Amino acid sequence: MSFIEENLKHVEQKIREACLRCGRKREDVTLIVVSKTKPVSMIQEVISLGPRDFGENKPQELRDKYDVLPKDLRWHMIGNLQRNKVKYVVGRAVMIHSVGSFALAAEIEKECAKHSLVMPCLVEVNMAHEASKGGIAPEEAREFMERVSTLKHLQVEGLMTVAPYVSDPEDNRDCFRSLRNLAVDIGKENIDNIRMRHLSMGMTGDYEVAIEEGATMIRVGTGILGERDYNI
Repeated sequence: MSFIEENLKHVEQKIREACLRCGRKREDVTLIVVSKTKPVSMIQEVISLGPRDFGENKPQELRDKYDVLPKDLRWHMIGNLQRNKVKYVVGRAVMIHSVGSFALAAEIEKECAKHSLVMPCLVEVNMAHEASKGGIAPEEAREFMERVSTLKHLQVEGLMTVAPYVSDPEDNRDCFRSLRNLAVDIGKENIDNIRMRHLSMGMTGDYEVAIEEGATMIRVGTGILGERDYNI
């Protein structure tokens, strides 16, 4: 058994255990394998083991992998997306998780309109108010949703957050719970074109806690594909 298969089995077991603890079904949680910086050969091995959802941080990398890998894969744009790179993502990604400014939302709208597409998106919320991370502040969410609801080629499907890096995953429980509560509050507003179906939260170090707090999508890279070499 390869280390990838071993890691994937371990992660799957942990997902099932977390779902069991909080009374959820395994199918309620989508595992997104974060494949950034990893070669196509590694992704092909993961595909052979079952997963079909992959996350990329760089638009060009998503484009290049999309173009050579099977078309039944579901690509998620999970990293910082610059406006001039939106063209690489539209028509390839099934969802953009990192809409953290109206300028970016407007550019996605513009690009999708060219292709007569509607792009499912998540609004990125900077729950911990970390200066090094993107996303809107939680207190700006209501007004932001009102603005993006006017964009006809962009469909908000929920919220995403990148929690702080912590040694103890429990330290992020409040962050995940607060995002879920924010989604509930926004959902109650019944804003046109705004749905709160998904919460993308939790990574290799804290995805179990995220599941317990309501994550519908978790983003796991290192825990499956191993550490990344950013020098290659």
